[in-house]
Amino acid sequence: NVSLILISMSQDSQHGKWTISSSDDDEDLPLSGTTTSNPAVEVKPEPTKPPVSSLVTVSEARQSAAKNQVNPVKYETSPSLAGKRKKEISDSSGWALSDSDDDGGDVKKKSPGNEPNRTPPSPKTKKTKVANERPPSPHGRLYYIDEPEDFFESSIPCLNDAYRFYLNKVTGLDRKYNSGHIPTFLIVHGDKREAKARLVQQAQPFPHIRFCQAKLDIAFGTHHTKMMLLWYEEGFRVIILTSNLIRADWYQKTQGMWMGPLFPRLPKGSSASAGESPTFFKRDLLDYLASYRAPELEEWIQRIKEYDLSETRVHLVGSTPGRYVGSDMERWGHLRLRKLLYDHTEPIPGEERWPVIGQFSSIGSMGLDKTKWLAGEFQRTLTTLGKSCLRPDPPMHLVYPSVEDVRTSLEGYPAGGSLPYSIQTAQKQLWLHSYFHRWKANTTGRSHAMPHIKTYMRASPDFTQLAWFLVTSANLSKAAWGALEKNNTQMMVRSYELGVLYVPSAFNMTTFPVHKNPFPVSSSSSGFPVPFDLPPSSYSAKDQPWIWNIPYSQAPDRHGNIWVPS
Repeated sequence: NVSLILISMSQDSQHGKWTISSSDDDEDLPLSGTTTSNPAVEVKPEPTKPPVSSLVTVSEARQSAAKNQVNPVKYETSPSLAGKRKKEISDSSGWALSDSDDDGGDVKKKSPGNEPNRTPPSPKTKKTKVANERPPSPHGRLYYIDEPEDFFESSIPCLNDAYRFYLNKVTGLDRKYNSGHIPTFLIVHGDKREAKARLVQQAQPFPHIRFCQAKLDIAFGTHHTKMMLLWYEEGFRVIILTSNLIRADWYQKTQGMWMGPLFPRLPKGSSASAGESPTFFKRDLLDYLASYRAPELEEWIQRIKEYDLSETRVHLVGSTPGRYVGSDMERWGHLRLRKLLYDHTEPIPGEERWPVIGQFSSIGSMGLDKTKWLAGEFQRTLTTLGKSCLRPDPPMHLVYPSVEDVRTSLEGYPAGGSLPYSIQTAQKQLWLHSYFHRWKANTTGRSHAMPHIKTYMRASPDFTQLAWFLVTSANLSKAAWGALEKNNTQMMVRSYELGVLYVPSAFNMTTFPVHKNPFPVSSSSSGFPVPFDLPPSSYSAKDQPWIWNIPYSQAPDRHGNIWVPS
């Protein structure tokens, strides 16, 4: 049996609604200069056993993406676009949109010269498309009048997993006779009001979907975690990643994930502490899930307790909304990272010269000067190395795409919809821009794949070694990492975030060597595959950080687009 837990949400929901050209959901319409692989060919996956149960979260941004995918032509024709085409695609371009309501807005390639000669139908006699049209029936259209909405669902009742013996659905029977081993999905989300109502409405045709709303009691917080728990017959696996479950995030962006080993089930009668790893990953994962305070998650918590997670070699670093005092201050956010670095790393000679590197895709408000948060409490966390009393002030390199990086990217200006740094925030912290470095990733071939990944690390002065490495959903913001309050006696966190910390001691190393050439992939290398080039490249005098709500119309991107926010 396969069970699946997904917890994800786009960071964009806190920045308001955005049209498709400026959101991270815009990628479905091929543009001139892009390469596609025979879009008219439909590849059908091998039939697999359906999941038994799942937990998924969605956001307003993802729902908007689904709506836009149905009608991607809006990208070209809407007058209120955030990104506008400088050159419209004409009929001679060879692309046409299918008129099916069920094809998700896929683009179909016309085959010039192969189309039969037909007389165009008269507008007066053109057949009107019937909503939810069914296949023709010899019994007439009214034959389907009592058909349930899920009649054409692919899942069918399974009588016994061992025998794999199935019966078809039969219209007119009580539901219990037509619903066997159907997968159950539990969706954890952070949506409210209209967005929540749309989510519920969209799920109405699917009786196996349930919802769990993440509590966001503190203003400006988001549910931003992206995680999967996958159950197999042989065990279960945890995956923590930076991608949302939308095609845009997996299409032409740089993303990262940690995929844990396959965890076996513990023997029956094992103690409550069995299956723990040296990094206490099992305890911390259970604590994170418990922090939702949701009865719907209790069955998942109990299920995880039955498995052996002892092979895990990373530490879990999470954020959950709340105000924390005493020892609870070190459970979440950047103080959690500080505690782990204090306990599991060692001081390094000359560490004052070891720079801190942060790389992210969104930036929050950090105050009128660097001492308010960035160079104060957050830098103190990032510079912690073991129990050293030294509090150095090493260089800090912040990697964030410039306007030129976005303009020349694979997606062009629309990639900027996933980089929501606003002009209102940027104007209040111009001091921050002196820290910025370009997104360059030639070693991984991803210089033109804009980052949605978020990473933090401590590197040697020659950038050949790492003291630690973190991949996470947390961007550069107080909402994600938390901020100290009440004379440093209270920690306030606004958002849900999740990441994993790699420390050399867990891998029997003193530092991680940087892998200079991670491709082609080799299992023999002990080097760490940093996703971008080291050392980072500073902004030039002409470079400006990408800001998503101001126009860029002087130079078109590689697809002929300009960027004009509405």
